[in-house]
Amino acid sequence: MKNINSSKKNRIREGSKTANVIIYSIAFLLALICLYPMYYVLILSLSQPRAAATMQVYWVPKGFYLGGYEKIFGDKLLWSSYLNTIMYAAAEMLLMLLTCSTFAYALSVKTLKHRKLVNAFILIPMYFSGGTIPLFMMVMKYGLYNTPFSLILVGGYSIWYIILIKSYFSTIPETLREAAKIDGASHYQIWLDVYLPVAKPILAVIALYTIVNVWNSWFNAALFLADQKIQPLQLYLRRVLVQDAVDLTVELATAEEMRAAQENAISNSQLKYTVIIVSSLPMLVAYPFFQKYFVKGVMLGSLKE
Repeated sequence: MKNINSSKKNRIREGSKTANVIIYSIAFLLALICLYPMYYVLILSLSQPRAAATMQVYWVPKGFYLGGYEKIFGDKLLWSSYLNTIMYAAAEMLLMLLTCSTFAYALSVKTLKHRKLVNAFILIPMYFSGGTIPLFMMVMKYGLYNTPFSLILVGGYSIWYIILIKSYFSTIPETLREAAKIDGASHYQIWLDVYLPVAKPILAVIALYTIVNVWNSWFNAALFLADQKIQPLQLYLRRVLVQDAVDLTVELATAEEMRAAQENAISNSQLKYTVIIVSSLPMLVAYPFFQKYFVKGVMLGSLKE
């Protein structure tokens, strides 16, 4: 009887409805905290400009206003900026995976001469860099200024990602490399056919990080790209917000002009929420495709050396 009663108690404790309600309530609250800010920006972008400017929107849009989206999507330069950003993200991601994985594979080979010295040496530029001016001078010297290569080549490697991939490669049994060598495989074949297929989780994480970083970056583009036709999306959106700003301190001739300027300022303040949605939506759509690799890659690639 005691065993039966104890098993019933265990079943009650493990399947307690009260515990389930508490757990699901906490999970729902955390999900709401994470999702509401983006939802709030979305309803602000769809609300009337005056309601959005005075923060009178909480759960549903007040009025239905698509003027911000019409203003953004009506410009052909937006679509070229989108294509430029996709091109930069894809090219930089491929270059990042190529440079980091090859370097990491070389460092994972225990027979590499001066391996410890190289490991120590690459840490120096990770913590100390020359700064913006030497970087700009280098771009100018090699004729990369105002070309797409000024963004792709400058951001095509990362010492931190090299360390992450190297840490992941160190978890792969050395017997795989030795077996491939016995079969006559070269280092290039071992890297391509043995290590890369096994390292898909960490490579997917780095690909995601690289794409997000390129998508959100505007500073290097502001430094190196003067031609608007090859500028990325974030620089275009920043320019829209800056150029559409209205200086209300300027003396206007009539009350009508002042009223029109104020309305334009209110409309432009609402435009920033539209900009956030336009720039964030592609990343929100792409993230679920990387999620299954994301957790595994972070846990295995960054914790074990």
